[in-house]
Amino acid sequence: MGTGTRTRHHRWAVRAAGTALAGLVVLGLTPGTASAAPSDAEIAAAEAERDAAAAQVGVLSAQLAQAEASAAQAYQNAQIALQDYEETQAAYEAARTAAEAATAAAAQADADVAEGRAQVAAHARTVYIQGSTAPGATALLSSDGPAQLVERAALLEAAGTHRVDVVGELEVLQEQAVVAQQQAQTASVQAETLQAEAAVALAGAQAQEISAREQTAALAGQRDAVAAQAAAAGQEVTELQQEQDAAEAAAAAAAAARAAAAARPAPAPPAAAPSTPSRTSTPSSGSSSGSSSGSSTPSNPPSSAPSRPVGNPTPPPSTTAGAPSASAVQTAIAAAMSQKGLPYSWGGGGSNGPSYGIPPDTRIWGFDCSGLTQYAYAQAGIQIGGTSRDQWWNNRDATVARADLRAGDLVFWGSGSSYTSIYHVALYIGNGQVVHAPQSGDVVKVTSMWFGGDYFGAVRPAA
Repeated sequence: MGTGTRTRHHRWAVRAAGTALAGLVVLGLTPGTASAAPSDAEIAAAEAERDAAAAQVGVLSAQLAQAEASAAQAYQNAQIALQDYEETQAAYEAARTAAEAATAAAAQADADVAEGRAQVAAHARTVYIQGSTAPGATALLSSDGPAQLVERAALLEAAGTHRVDVVGELEVLQEQAVVAQQQAQTASVQAETLQAEAAVALAGAQAQEISAREQTAALAGQRDAVAAQAAAAGQEVTELQQEQDAAEAAAAAAAAARAAAAARPAPAPPAAAPSTPSRTSTPSSGSSSGSSSGSSTPSNPPSSAPSRPVGNPTPPPSTTAGAPSASAVQTAIAAAMSQKGLPYSWGGGGSNGPSYGIPPDTRIWGFDCSGLTQYAYAQAGIQIGGTSRDQWWNNRDATVARADLRAGDLVFWGSGSSYTSIYHVALYIGNGQVVHAPQSGDVVKVTSMWFGGDYFGAVRPAA
């Protein structure tokens, strides 16, 4: 039904209902104009439109839930791939630094060996050229007696032996430096290979996350548009039904008025004596009328919350951590809270604060989950590691059972039983709340603590 027709019906029902019936009754007309009220066919068509839109909302909601579940899984995979990449990148940097140090050590060893050999050669040449006037011989001949002669001869022999020993030590150091350099170069090649493999995995995870973001956004837009259409169709059905109900009520009132008028007795003939003329009463109540149909209540479009994939972690059953340092906890929480409102940036942030992330978040200045916790504890002078699983592993001897959580503890979620499946970390601040960098499109904020099937456990860096 068009907007013009619906508006006409609405005005007819709301503005004219109070006066139309009275006019019809006075004129002696039946409410034939009730044909302007919506018909059963019109209402049925509107109901069909509403039901079709509601069904489409249901389909899109199911698709959106599936897309959001896929996006959550892609997020987990991307977080794990990101940590693989960061760890191999760190291994590559360490290997390259070791190779550079070994190269420098080998060069220095070569220089030291060359210098030692030159000194020995120079000494031998001096002795050969000077003969008995060599400093060594002169020292022996100028001694005051046999005792001093023996002493000086021993010193000269020791000096010569020392030169030989120095050369031997330098040669050993040179050989060790060469071996260290070869090992470092081998490690560097291995790290580069791992880095390349991790980069491929990271690129795949990035593609999954970007695709999941786009698909989720597109389906959400479609669902919202169809939900609006369903709501409009439901409102139209309600208005049409109200108009038809008003018409039925008006028709019933008019029929009752006619029946009452027909039931009144005819006036008596006038008597011979003059009498006061009787007044004619006029009906004063009325309403509009119309045809009848069954009523229908519009149904709300179905909604569903996205389901989050869960793994099978086994949180620590007991607490192995000691009491935390109150000052360290206070400093870490204050540092994390000071970053509230900063955007989530994939691969962003660290000990020094927020930073730009990696693709697709190279233009977003902020933190990811582990970057925020790393920054928080760095301000307290505690290095916990750069990835969420490193932060667990580095504090694995200070675990905390669920019932023993205290402010300052790090809480983790994972997709499996191995710590390498950890994909999210948050900082527990007490009173059932955490501060964390949740996910793309969100900001650093405080939320209620949650557990679920993917809760991995907690550790206490400040113990």
